[in-house]
Amino acid sequence: MRIVPDPISQLTAALSRPGDGSSDFDLNPETVLPAGRKLRPAGVLVPVLLSGETPRLILTKRSSALKHHPGQIAFPGGKQDEGDADVTATALREAQEEIGLPPDLPRILGHLPTHETVTSFTVTPVVAVLENGFDPIPEPGEVEEVFSVPLAHVLNPANYVVESRRWRGQRRYYFAVPYGPYYIWGATARMLRGLAARVSE
Repeated sequence: MRIVPDPISQLTAALSRPGDGSSDFDLNPETVLPAGRKLRPAGVLVPVLLSGETPRLILTKRSSALKHHPGQIAFPGGKQDEGDADVTATALREAQEEIGLPPDLPRILGHLPTHETVTSFTVTPVVAVLENGFDPIPEPGEVEEVFSVPLAHVLNPANYVVESRRWRGQRRYYFAVPYGPYYIWGATARMLRGLAARVSE
């Protein structure tokens, strides 16, 4: 009989392992980033729902009407505001605004190393578990859909592929971890790929 690992123990162990941060440029080593560049802090929530038959990761599909990253798959989150105590507070506030997640529901397990995006943010992924479910309320102006994928799918490095597209006149390579109709790629997939690597160590 195959033993299914306890997701909380699995994630906690992964978060405790040392390691460097990541960036949207990891697969594009020829990119030269300017010295002294200013990055804006942001926090995203990586919410794992435990109340169903199997653990599932909650994600959002961004509104196609947005100026930045329309229609892309993303974690709930955004830039840190002056009123936020820290990036964890940012992630919880944004998750409440974007998907109606009650801020007292997530149990924070820890943080992944920061991720630098092409849009000049330094993003801290805040990993949390939800012992109980909730009724998602998508923010109409930002979120087109709230959905979930099996946690095991995104924690398996074999499910990741490297793809490319032209961006600002150059070919840019990136990770993707498709699931059904959802094309999870870019920064979201890169942060998840980092988590998958830590779980597999």
